[in-house]
Amino acid sequence: MKPFRLFIFTALLATLLPLSAVADENRLEAFVADFDYDARKEMKVSSTKLLDLLEDGKAVLVDIRFKEEQQAWGPSFALKIPLNELPARLHELPKDKIIVTACPHKDRAIIAMSYLRSKGIPARYLTDGLVGLAENLRGEDALYFLKLMEEQK
Repeated sequence: MKPFRLFIFTALLATLLPLSAVADENRLEAFVADFDYDARKEMKVSSTKLLDLLEDGKAVLVDIRFKEEQQAWGPSFALKIPLNELPARLHELPKDKIIVTACPHKDRAIIAMSYLRSKGIPARYLTDGLVGLAENLRGEDALYFLKLMEEQK
């Protein structure tokens, strides 16, 4: 690339990158400024509601735990994107489904949900975590749910 074109390209890139960061910051700021009881309710989903959404094909569960945790145990039907890889893997999230972030309890899931909302993705977090989800997927309920997931593939 010729030096002048390289200069123009670099100047343009340096101008556009901060605009993206400002847009992300503005989205998060707007979410916080507009936060009310409805927003509080909308950002959460329980495991029983999640199962309904998954059954209807309306949501995707994103397991944001560390890789080692994912390998040790977890739902086979979840999209596995560790929290520290989320920024680089945003393109893997479906645009036409509700994104529900999850970890064993909810601390990292809330961080992931907040990050995604800063990017304009109206994500939710699993309120009772993967531990609560496991409680709702036992015995015949697990069998029924897994058969439904297979049918959706």
